Amino acid sequence: MKHLQSFRLFEAQTTSVLTPDQEAFLNACTEGTWSVNPETGLVDVDGDFDCSKRFFKSLQGVSFGQVSGYFSCSHNQLTTLAGAPQTVNEGFDCEDNQLTSLAGAPQTVGWYFRCEINQLTSLEGAPPTVDGRFHCDAFQLKQGEWNFSGWEKILTTGNDAARKLMKTLPYLDPAYWLELHRSNRRKFNDIWLECRQDPEVRKTALFQEVEAALSGRALKNLEDLQDLKDFGL
Repeated sequence: MKHLQSFRLFEAQTTSVLTPDQEAFLNACTEGTWSVNPETGLVDVDGDFDCSKRFFKSLQGVSFGQVSGYFSCSHNQLTTLAGAPQTVNEGFDCEDNQLTSLAGAPQTVGWYFRCEINQLTSLEGAPPTVDGRFHCDAFQLKQGEWNFSGWEKILTTGNDAARKLMKTLPYLDPAYWLELHRSNRRKFNDIWLECRQDPEVRKTALFQEVEAALSGRALKNLEDLQDLKDFGL
């Protein structure tokens, strides 16, 4: 069965109420099982989700949470990624749509992120970390390059279109990291500590600019946290 519900779901009376058409959409496109998370009200998929090549203009009003496999909504007519999963353990593919930005894209992605053949004028909404490749029309970054090192590479060696698009990435602005440090310390630590441990990333001018902005108490907190992590605490 594609649809997996638990007794807890019926008890919880989640705020996410799916229509018969939405359930049919999930059943048709899920390779594995899906369920509504009673705590978040979002649809989690244990397996893969593939709704590509179906001429969809939206994700049918479904809001996804976590997908354990890959998620593909490619080759449709999407103008927004509203409802896309927040976390995809493997790859995310939204190529060949009508997107102008990546707003709504998952913020944690595993193997790859593909957004070619769109109408992108902004990278706003792109995940801060991608473990694998990142492909769009203007540029491609290999595994391990979706970070300050790779972004600086595009800004210095990419063509005009690539540089123009890269400059819309919010993570190049120190103000983004200062605000994240203020508003979501856990997310900030998860991302920034990994950046600080990569010697290639640390050498980049972009990283140094942001690190300088994170001076004083913010940087001291990072160093204290790193010390604890080094000691396995």
